[in-house]
Amino acid sequence: MYGLVDCNNFFVSCERVFNPALNGKPVVVLSNNDGCVIARSQEAKDLGIPMGEPVYKLRDLIKKENVIVFSSNYVLYGDMSDRVMKTLASFIQEIEIYSIDEAFLRMHEINELPQYGRHIVETTTKTTGIPVSLGIAPTKTLAKLANHFAKKYPGYKRVCIIDNEEKRTKALEITPVGEVWGVGRRTAKMLAGHGVLTAKDLTQKSRSWVRRQMTVTGERLWLELQGIPAVPDDNDPERKQICTSRSFGEPVKDFDTLMEAVANFAASCSRKLRKQQSRARTVLVFISSGGYKAQPHFHQSHVINMSFPTSDTSDIVITSRSALEKIYQEGIAFKRAGVIVSDLVQETDVVPDLFDTKDREKQKRLSKAIDQITKKNGDGIIKVATQGNGKNWVSKRQFTSRRFTTNLNEIIEVKVK
Repeated sequence: MYGLVDCNNFFVSCERVFNPALNGKPVVVLSNNDGCVIARSQEAKDLGIPMGEPVYKLRDLIKKENVIVFSSNYVLYGDMSDRVMKTLASFIQEIEIYSIDEAFLRMHEINELPQYGRHIVETTTKTTGIPVSLGIAPTKTLAKLANHFAKKYPGYKRVCIIDNEEKRTKALEITPVGEVWGVGRRTAKMLAGHGVLTAKDLTQKSRSWVRRQMTVTGERLWLELQGIPAVPDDNDPERKQICTSRSFGEPVKDFDTLMEAVANFAASCSRKLRKQQSRARTVLVFISSGGYKAQPHFHQSHVINMSFPTSDTSDIVITSRSALEKIYQEGIAFKRAGVIVSDLVQETDVVPDLFDTKDREKQKRLSKAIDQITKKNGDGIIKVATQGNGKNWVSKRQFTSRRFTTNLNEIIEVKVK
Protein backbone atom coordinates (compact mmCIF):
# COMPACT_ATOMS: atom_id res chain seq x y z
CA MET A 1 0.00 0.00 0.00
CA TYR A 2 1.09 3.54 -0.76
CA GLY A 3 0.31 6.58 1.31
CA LEU A 4 0.25 10.15 0.03
CA VAL A 5 0.68 12.87 2.62
CA ASP A 6 -0.34 16.34 1.49
CA CYS A 7 0.03 19.53 3.52
CA ASN A 8 -3.27 21.42 3.51
CA ASN A 9 -3.04 24.95 2.00
CA PHE A 10 0.69 24.66 2.68
CA PHE A 11 1.99 28.22 2.13
CA VAL A 12 -0.91 29.69 4.09
CA SER A 13 -0.46 27.10 6.83
CA CYS A 14 3.23 28.07 7.16
CA GLU A 15 2.22 31.68 7.74
CA ARG A 16 -0.39 30.65 10.31
CA VAL A 17 2.07 28.60 12.35
CA PHE A 18 3.82 31.78 13.46
CA ASN A 19 0.76 34.04 13.43
CA PRO A 20 -2.25 32.22 14.91
CA ALA A 21 -4.31 35.40 14.52
CA LEU A 22 -4.60 34.42 10.84
CA ASN A 23 -6.70 31.36 11.70
CA GLY A 24 -10.24 31.67 10.43
CA LYS A 25 -9.41 34.64 8.20
CA PRO A 26 -9.10 34.78 4.39
CA VAL A 27 -5.41 34.61 3.47
CA VAL A 28 -3.67 34.45 0.08
CA VAL A 29 -0.02 34.04 -0.90
CA LEU A 30 1.29 35.60 -4.11
CA SER A 31 3.78 34.42 -6.72
CA ASN A 32 7.14 36.02 -7.50
CA ASN A 33 6.88 39.78 -8.01
CA ASP A 34 3.53 39.65 -6.20
CA GLY A 35 1.85 38.76 -9.47
CA CYS A 36 -0.75 36.01 -9.01
CA VAL A 37 -2.44 34.03 -6.26
CA ILE A 38 -0.63 30.72 -5.70
CA ALA A 39 -2.09 29.68 -2.34
CA ARG A 40 -5.42 30.31 -0.60
CA SER A 41 -6.89 29.57 2.77
CA GLN A 42 -10.28 27.86 2.78
CA GLU A 43 -11.84 31.19 3.74
CA ALA A 44 -10.28 32.80 0.64
CA LYS A 45 -11.56 29.94 -1.52
CA ASP A 46 -15.05 30.48 -0.10
CA LEU A 47 -14.88 34.10 -1.28
CA GLY A 48 -14.43 32.82 -4.83
CA ILE A 49 -10.77 33.79 -5.21
CA PRO A 50 -9.42 31.53 -7.97
CA MET A 51 -5.95 30.03 -8.12
CA GLY A 52 -3.65 31.89 -10.49
CA GLU A 53 -5.73 35.08 -10.53
CA PRO A 54 -3.64 38.27 -11.00
CA VAL A 55 -3.73 40.22 -7.77
CA TYR A 56 -4.58 43.52 -9.47
CA LYS A 57 -7.95 42.05 -10.44
CA LEU A 58 -8.69 41.28 -6.80
CA ARG A 59 -7.89 44.64 -5.22
CA ASP A 60 -11.50 45.61 -4.60
CA LEU A 61 -12.40 42.19 -3.18
CA ILE A 62 -9.27 42.14 -1.00
CA LYS A 63 -10.17 45.51 0.46
CA LYS A 64 -13.86 44.73 0.90
CA GLU A 65 -13.39 41.35 2.57
CA ASN A 66 -10.20 42.23 4.50
CA VAL A 67 -8.22 39.50 2.77
CA ILE A 68 -4.71 39.20 4.23
CA VAL A 69 -2.01 39.11 1.54
CA PHE A 70 1.51 37.66 1.77
CA SER A 71 4.37 37.61 -0.69
CA SER A 72 5.85 34.13 -1.12
CA ASN A 73 8.48 33.41 1.53
CA TYR A 74 10.25 30.40 0.04
CA VAL A 75 12.95 30.31 2.71
CA LEU A 76 10.31 29.80 5.39
CA TYR A 77 8.26 27.38 3.29
CA GLY A 78 11.31 25.31 2.39
CA ASP A 79 12.39 24.96 6.00
CA MET A 80 8.86 24.05 7.14
CA SER A 81 8.67 21.48 4.35
CA ASP A 82 11.93 19.97 5.57
CA ARG A 83 10.46 19.67 9.07
CA VAL A 84 7.36 17.92 7.74
CA MET A 85 9.41 15.47 5.65
CA LYS A 86 11.75 14.63 8.53
CA THR A 87 8.74 13.97 10.75
CA LEU A 88 7.25 11.64 8.14
CA ALA A 89 10.59 9.85 7.76
CA SER A 90 10.50 9.06 11.48
CA PHE A 91 7.41 6.91 10.83
CA ILE A 92 8.19 5.36 7.45
CA GLN A 93 11.65 4.38 6.26
CA GLU A 94 10.82 4.55 2.55
CA ILE A 95 9.60 8.03 1.73
CA GLU A 96 9.55 9.69 -1.69
CA ILE A 97 9.30 13.48 -1.60
CA TYR A 98 7.07 14.41 -4.54
CA SER A 99 6.90 18.19 -4.05
CA ILE A 100 7.43 20.83 -1.38
CA ASP A 101 4.16 19.81 0.30
CA GLU A 102 3.63 16.18 -0.78
CA ALA A 103 5.32 12.86 -0.12
CA PHE A 104 4.59 9.23 -0.96
CA LEU A 105 5.05 6.65 1.78
CA ARG A 106 5.63 2.94 1.14
CA MET A 107 3.33 1.36 3.73
CA HIS A 108 3.55 -2.24 2.51
CA GLU A 109 4.59 -3.66 5.88
CA ILE A 110 2.07 -1.74 8.02
CA ASN A 111 -0.72 -3.89 9.42
CA GLU A 112 -3.00 -1.51 11.34
CA LEU A 113 -3.31 1.09 8.58
CA PRO A 114 -6.23 3.16 9.96
CA GLN A 115 -4.66 3.57 13.39
CA TYR A 116 -1.13 4.09 12.10
CA GLY A 117 -2.29 6.51 9.41
CA ARG A 118 -4.18 8.61 11.94
CA HIS A 119 -1.13 8.57 14.22
CA ILE A 120 1.02 9.91 11.37
CA VAL A 121 -1.45 12.71 10.60
CA GLU A 122 -2.01 13.76 14.18
CA THR A 123 1.67 13.66 15.17
CA THR A 124 2.88 15.50 12.07
CA THR A 125 0.28 18.22 12.53
CA LYS A 126 1.09 18.60 16.23
CA THR A 127 4.87 18.50 15.76
CA THR A 128 5.12 20.97 12.86
CA GLY A 129 1.92 22.98 13.17
CA ILE A 130 1.11 22.13 9.54
CA PRO A 131 -2.22 20.30 9.02
CA VAL A 132 -1.77 17.30 6.74
CA SER A 133 -4.04 14.74 5.10
CA LEU A 134 -3.25 11.14 4.18
CA GLY A 135 -4.61 8.96 1.40
CA ILE A 136 -3.75 5.25 1.39
CA ALA A 137 -4.32 2.87 -1.54
CA PRO A 138 -2.68 0.05 -3.53
CA THR A 139 -1.22 2.49 -6.10
CA LYS A 140 0.10 6.05 -6.11
CA THR A 141 -2.69 7.30 -8.38
CA LEU A 142 -5.38 5.82 -6.14
CA ALA A 143 -3.55 7.22 -3.09
CA LYS A 144 -3.85 10.65 -4.72
CA LEU A 145 -7.60 10.14 -5.06
CA ALA A 146 -7.85 8.96 -1.47
CA ASN A 147 -5.98 12.03 -0.29
CA HIS A 148 -8.44 14.25 -2.14
CA PHE A 149 -11.32 12.61 -0.30
CA ALA A 150 -9.45 12.89 3.02
CA LYS A 151 -9.26 16.66 2.57
CA LYS A 152 -12.71 17.17 1.10
CA TYR A 153 -14.87 15.13 3.48
CA PRO A 154 -14.55 15.88 7.24
CA GLY A 155 -15.91 12.45 8.12
CA TYR A 156 -12.61 10.85 7.14
CA LYS A 157 -10.78 12.90 9.78
CA ARG A 158 -8.01 13.54 7.26
CA VAL A 159 -7.26 9.86 6.60
CA CYS A 160 -8.92 7.99 3.73
CA ILE A 161 -8.09 4.41 2.81
CA ILE A 162 -9.04 2.66 -0.43
CA ASP A 163 -8.39 -0.96 0.47
CA ASN A 164 -11.05 -3.00 -1.29
CA GLU A 165 -12.82 -3.25 -4.64
CA GLU A 166 -16.01 -1.58 -3.46
CA LYS A 167 -14.16 1.53 -2.27
CA ARG A 168 -12.06 1.66 -5.43
CA THR A 169 -15.09 1.46 -7.71
CA LYS A 170 -16.96 4.11 -5.74
CA ALA A 171 -13.96 6.47 -5.81
CA LEU A 172 -13.62 6.09 -9.59
CA GLU A 173 -17.33 6.66 -10.18
CA ILE A 174 -17.41 10.03 -8.40
CA THR A 175 -14.08 11.37 -9.71
CA PRO A 176 -14.16 13.44 -12.93
CA VAL A 177 -11.45 12.21 -15.26
CA GLY A 178 -9.93 15.69 -15.37
CA GLU A 179 -9.16 15.44 -11.64
CA VAL A 180 -7.12 12.26 -12.00
CA TRP A 181 -3.40 12.69 -11.36
CA GLY A 182 -1.64 13.09 -14.70
CA VAL A 183 -4.68 14.03 -16.81
CA GLY A 184 -4.34 17.56 -18.16
CA ARG A 185 -6.97 19.82 -19.68
CA ARG A 186 -6.30 18.80 -23.27
CA THR A 187 -6.36 15.12 -22.43
CA ALA A 188 -9.56 15.54 -20.43
CA LYS A 189 -11.17 17.32 -23.39
CA MET A 190 -10.06 14.55 -25.75
CA LEU A 191 -11.40 11.88 -23.42
CA ALA A 192 -14.72 13.70 -23.06
CA GLY A 193 -15.05 13.55 -26.83
CA HIS A 194 -14.89 9.77 -26.51
CA GLY A 195 -17.47 9.70 -23.73
CA VAL A 196 -14.93 9.29 -20.95
CA LEU A 197 -16.15 11.63 -18.21
CA THR A 198 -15.11 9.86 -15.02
CA ALA A 199 -12.17 7.81 -13.83
CA LYS A 200 -14.44 4.78 -13.94
CA ASP A 201 -15.21 5.44 -17.62
CA LEU A 202 -11.48 5.40 -18.36
CA THR A 203 -11.00 2.02 -16.72
CA GLN A 204 -13.78 0.61 -18.94
CA LYS A 205 -11.75 1.32 -22.07
CA SER A 206 -9.40 -1.37 -23.30
CA ARG A 207 -5.72 -1.19 -22.49
CA SER A 208 -4.81 -0.99 -26.18
CA TRP A 209 -7.25 1.90 -26.73
CA VAL A 210 -5.75 3.84 -23.83
CA ARG A 211 -2.22 3.26 -25.13
CA ARG A 212 -3.20 4.52 -28.60
CA GLN A 213 -4.91 7.63 -27.30
CA MET A 214 -2.67 8.46 -24.30
CA THR A 215 0.65 6.67 -25.03
CA VAL A 216 2.53 4.64 -22.43
CA THR A 217 1.92 7.28 -19.76
CA GLY A 218 -1.82 6.85 -20.11
CA GLU A 219 -1.42 3.08 -20.04
CA ARG A 220 0.37 3.34 -16.69
CA LEU A 221 -2.42 5.55 -15.40
CA TRP A 222 -5.02 3.00 -16.56
CA LEU A 223 -3.18 0.23 -14.72
CA GLU A 224 -2.89 2.34 -11.58
CA LEU A 225 -6.63 3.03 -11.57
CA GLN A 226 -7.17 -0.72 -11.84
CA GLY A 227 -5.17 -1.13 -8.64
CA ILE A 228 -1.98 -2.34 -10.36
CA PRO A 229 1.17 -0.35 -9.42
CA ALA A 230 2.76 1.04 -12.58
CA VAL A 231 4.30 4.41 -11.64
CA PRO A 232 7.96 3.81 -10.74
CA ASP A 233 9.49 5.15 -7.55
CA ASP A 234 11.39 8.37 -8.14
CA ASN A 235 14.21 8.15 -5.63
CA ASP A 236 16.98 7.77 -8.19
CA PRO A 237 18.98 11.03 -8.35
CA GLU A 238 20.16 10.12 -11.86
CA ARG A 239 16.69 11.02 -13.13
CA LYS A 240 16.40 14.33 -11.29
CA GLN A 241 17.44 17.88 -11.82
CA ILE A 242 17.50 20.99 -9.67
CA CYS A 243 16.31 24.34 -10.95
CA THR A 244 16.50 27.78 -9.37
CA SER A 245 15.01 30.66 -11.35
CA ARG A 246 13.30 33.95 -10.73
CA SER A 247 11.47 36.81 -12.42
CA PHE A 248 13.13 40.14 -11.66
CA GLY A 249 11.42 43.03 -9.91
CA GLU A 250 12.78 45.41 -12.56
CA PRO A 251 14.20 44.72 -16.04
CA VAL A 252 17.91 43.88 -16.00
CA LYS A 253 19.96 45.29 -18.89
CA ASP A 254 23.65 44.95 -18.00
CA PHE A 255 25.77 41.81 -17.78
CA ASP A 256 27.12 42.35 -14.27
CA THR A 257 23.67 42.62 -12.68
CA LEU A 258 22.43 39.64 -14.64
CA MET A 259 25.50 37.69 -13.53
CA GLU A 260 24.73 38.55 -9.89
CA ALA A 261 21.34 36.92 -10.27
CA VAL A 262 22.74 33.86 -12.07
CA ALA A 263 25.47 33.48 -9.42
CA ASN A 264 22.84 33.46 -6.66
CA PHE A 265 20.78 30.87 -8.54
CA ALA A 266 23.89 28.74 -9.04
CA ALA A 267 24.76 29.01 -5.33
CA SER A 268 21.22 27.95 -4.43
CA CYS A 269 21.47 24.90 -6.69
CA SER A 270 24.79 24.01 -5.06
CA ARG A 271 23.26 24.12 -1.57
CA LYS A 272 20.39 21.91 -2.69
CA LEU A 273 22.83 19.43 -4.19
CA ARG A 274 24.76 19.20 -0.94
CA LYS A 275 21.58 18.88 1.06
CA GLN A 276 20.56 15.75 -0.84
CA GLN A 277 24.19 14.53 -0.93
CA SER A 278 24.50 14.52 -4.68
CA ARG A 279 26.63 16.17 -7.35
CA ALA A 280 25.91 17.45 -10.85
CA ARG A 281 27.72 16.91 -14.12
CA THR A 282 25.73 19.40 -16.21
CA VAL A 283 24.84 23.09 -15.80
CA LEU A 284 22.27 24.93 -17.93
CA VAL A 285 21.70 28.69 -17.77
CA PHE A 286 18.71 30.38 -19.40
CA ILE A 287 17.71 34.03 -19.77
CA SER A 288 14.51 35.59 -21.07
CA SER A 289 13.33 39.09 -21.94
CA GLY A 290 9.74 38.43 -20.92
CA GLY A 291 8.30 39.93 -24.10
CA TYR A 292 8.36 43.70 -23.58
CA LYS A 293 6.46 45.71 -26.20
CA ALA A 294 9.53 47.71 -27.15
CA GLN A 295 11.48 44.60 -28.13
CA PRO A 296 10.85 41.11 -29.53
CA HIS A 297 10.78 38.17 -27.14
CA PHE A 298 14.25 36.82 -26.44
CA HIS A 299 14.99 33.46 -24.85
CA GLN A 300 18.31 31.70 -24.90
CA SER A 301 19.97 28.89 -22.97
CA HIS A 302 23.34 27.20 -22.94
CA VAL A 303 24.45 23.86 -21.50
CA ILE A 304 27.93 23.02 -20.24
CA ASN A 305 29.00 19.47 -19.37
CA MET A 306 31.60 19.58 -16.63
CA SER A 307 34.57 17.24 -16.59
CA PHE A 308 33.69 16.01 -13.08
CA PRO A 309 30.54 15.90 -10.95
CA THR A 310 30.48 18.63 -8.30
CA SER A 311 28.35 20.37 -5.68
CA ASP A 312 30.93 23.05 -4.97
CA THR A 313 29.50 26.57 -5.18
CA SER A 314 32.53 28.11 -6.87
CA ASP A 315 32.61 25.39 -9.55
CA ILE A 316 28.96 25.84 -10.44
CA VAL A 317 29.11 29.65 -10.31
CA ILE A 318 32.15 29.72 -12.62
CA THR A 319 30.50 27.27 -15.03
CA SER A 320 27.29 29.33 -14.97
CA ARG A 321 29.26 32.45 -15.85
CA SER A 322 30.80 30.71 -18.84
CA ALA A 323 27.32 29.67 -19.99
CA LEU A 324 25.90 33.17 -19.52
CA GLU A 325 28.74 34.70 -21.53
CA LYS A 326 27.71 32.49 -24.47
CA ILE A 327 24.10 33.76 -24.60
CA TYR A 328 24.10 37.31 -23.20
CA GLN A 329 23.27 40.10 -25.67
CA GLU A 330 23.57 43.81 -25.06
CA GLY A 331 20.55 46.08 -25.42
CA ILE A 332 18.00 43.54 -24.16
CA ALA A 333 15.95 44.10 -21.00
CA PHE A 334 15.91 40.72 -19.26
CA LYS A 335 12.97 39.78 -17.07
CA ARG A 336 13.88 36.26 -16.00
CA ALA A 337 16.88 33.96 -15.59
CA GLY A 338 17.61 30.58 -14.11
CA VAL A 339 20.14 27.82 -13.51
CA ILE A 340 19.44 24.09 -13.87
CA VAL A 341 21.88 21.44 -12.69
CA SER A 342 21.29 17.90 -13.92
CA ASP A 343 22.87 14.51 -14.60
CA LEU A 344 23.09 13.99 -10.86
CA VAL A 345 24.98 11.29 -9.01
CA GLN A 346 25.16 10.39 -5.34
CA GLU A 347 28.29 11.55 -3.53
CA THR A 348 29.06 7.96 -2.57
CA ASP A 349 29.19 6.98 -6.26
CA VAL A 350 31.72 9.65 -7.28
CA VAL A 351 35.12 8.26 -8.29
CA PRO A 352 38.06 10.65 -7.63
CA ASP A 353 39.66 12.10 -10.75
CA LEU A 354 43.43 11.57 -10.76
CA PHE A 355 43.88 14.66 -12.96
CA ASP A 356 41.76 16.94 -10.78
CA THR A 357 43.99 19.66 -9.32
CA LYS A 358 41.46 20.71 -6.67
CA ASP A 359 41.51 19.34 -3.12
CA ARG A 360 37.94 18.01 -3.09
CA GLU A 361 38.00 16.83 0.52
CA LYS A 362 39.13 20.25 1.72
CA GLN A 363 36.48 21.91 -0.44
CA LYS A 364 33.84 19.54 0.95
CA ARG A 365 34.74 20.47 4.54
CA LEU A 366 34.61 24.17 3.65
CA SER A 367 31.19 23.80 2.03
CA LYS A 368 29.89 21.90 5.06
CA ALA A 369 31.08 24.67 7.39
CA ILE A 370 29.47 27.33 5.20
CA ASP A 371 26.18 25.43 5.10
CA GLN A 372 26.15 25.12 8.89
CA ILE A 373 26.77 28.86 9.33
CA THR A 374 24.13 29.69 6.75
CA LYS A 375 21.59 27.41 8.40
CA LYS A 376 22.15 29.12 11.74
CA ASN A 377 22.37 32.73 10.58
CA GLY A 378 20.40 32.88 7.32
CA ASP A 379 21.12 33.06 3.60
CA GLY A 380 23.61 35.61 2.37
CA ILE A 381 25.87 35.53 5.44
CA ILE A 382 28.67 33.91 3.42
CA LYS A 383 28.74 34.05 -0.36
CA VAL A 384 31.05 34.42 -3.33
CA ALA A 385 31.75 37.99 -4.42
CA THR A 386 29.94 37.48 -7.75
CA GLN A 387 26.64 37.15 -5.90
CA GLY A 388 26.73 40.86 -4.99
CA ASN A 389 23.97 42.41 -2.90
CA GLY A 390 21.02 41.59 -5.14
CA LYS A 391 19.43 45.02 -4.83
CA ASN A 392 19.08 45.49 -8.58
CA TRP A 393 17.41 42.22 -9.54
CA VAL A 394 15.42 40.78 -6.63
CA SER A 395 11.72 40.10 -7.08
CA LYS A 396 9.11 42.47 -5.71
CA ARG A 397 7.91 41.19 -2.34
CA GLN A 398 5.99 43.89 -0.57
CA PHE A 399 4.21 41.60 1.87
CA THR A 400 6.88 39.08 2.89
CA SER A 401 6.73 37.62 6.40
CA ARG A 402 9.83 36.98 8.48
CA ARG A 403 12.15 34.03 8.05
CA PHE A 404 11.21 32.82 11.52
CA THR A 405 13.10 29.54 11.43
CA THR A 406 16.30 30.37 9.57
CA ASN A 407 17.38 33.89 10.56
CA LEU A 408 18.20 34.88 14.13
CA ASN A 409 17.35 38.51 13.38
CA GLU A 410 13.82 37.56 12.34
CA ILE A 411 12.76 35.08 15.00
CA ILE A 412 9.28 35.32 16.43
CA GLU A 413 8.72 37.93 19.15
CA VAL A 414 6.47 37.37 22.14
CA LYS A 415 5.16 40.38 24.01
CA VAL A 416 4.32 39.90 27.67
CA LYS A 417 2.14 42.47 29.42
